Amino acid sequence: MNYRIPKPHQDIFRPEVYYCRKAKGKLELDGNLDKEFWAHAPWTKDFVDIEGDIRPKPRFRTRVKMLWDEEAIYFGAELMGDEIWAHITRRDDVIFYDNDFEIFIDPDSDTQCYYEFEMNALNTVWDLLLTKAYRDGGMPMNGFDLKGLRSAVKIYGELNNPYANNVKWTCEVVMPFESLLECTGQNARIPEPGDFWRINFSRVQWKVDVVDGKYVKRINQETNKPYPEDNWVWSPIGVINMHYPELWGYVFFCDGKEDYEIPEDEKLKWELRRLYYEQHAYFDENGRFTTDIRSLNSNIQPKIQVTDNWFEISCLSSDKKRQLIIFADGRTTSKEIGRR
Repeated sequence: MNYRIPKPHQDIFRPEVYYCRKAKGKLELDGNLDKEFWAHAPWTKDFVDIEGDIRPKPRFRTRVKMLWDEEAIYFGAELMGDEIWAHITRRDDVIFYDNDFEIFIDPDSDTQCYYEFEMNALNTVWDLLLTKAYRDGGMPMNGFDLKGLRSAVKIYGELNNPYANNVKWTCEVVMPFESLLECTGQNARIPEPGDFWRINFSRVQWKVDVVDGKYVKRINQETNKPYPEDNWVWSPIGVINMHYPELWGYVFFCDGKEDYEIPEDEKLKWELRRLYYEQHAYFDENGRFTTDIRSLNSNIQPKIQVTDNWFEISCLSSDKKRQLIIFADGRTTSKEIGRR
């Protein structure tokens, strides 16, 4: 059965983790990552296919560096490969019609009110706010502009020239915390060491041929349309859809210490998320939600409340002092026991 909200392939909760170090000095923005500002920032693991190990390794290497200070978070990406091309020049157009680099950020890990950013090798950008994931009825706020956003590109080769000695393109992106915290609720604050944000990255790469000295998307002769784009990511999703914020990586903000671990409550939230998938699958099959835990294959003992068109599932936090809750629209939250 084709479910409205497909379940990811993996059942094991193992998102990537990155320890984001404090920046030293000011960034001179030019797209070049081979400079002192980035020297002490570690690389992420190489990107993999969005579906994970069930798909082949990407044909081009992609990796990212991150840094932060009290004003902003800084991203540097390296996109290897000799197919360097871009055509879109107007801001907030659909950038992934070109090859692109993308950043997704959920500052408070509730899977709602998160940010998406895309850029191509021309340094054309598209920034938007998602009220919630599309699967949950979310709406993209295309009119949103991230105040203070800065970006730059450096091309090792020649743009739109298949015959040049093309090696890679790199980019730098600066996102001020003031803007990123604008839609994250009353408790929003600049991160402190030990805090984490949910972040992921994607690289869209189209299959191309060279025709009359130009890159042209490769056409599937059976459909007469371009072959689907490749989607390579830092933290795999297990389904071809970046809008599963619960599966993005954990970026810990560090200032010396770098041995933070994903909190136990985050793992419990994943168990609630698995029930969210099961509830929606049950609804697709039966036209209603269920309170029968046996039908949902749970690894915890949750409390389930349902109506004709809604559900709320909760469990105790690891310290037994709070309830962790997931709602039918995907939002997760917590509240102290005894509080309304």
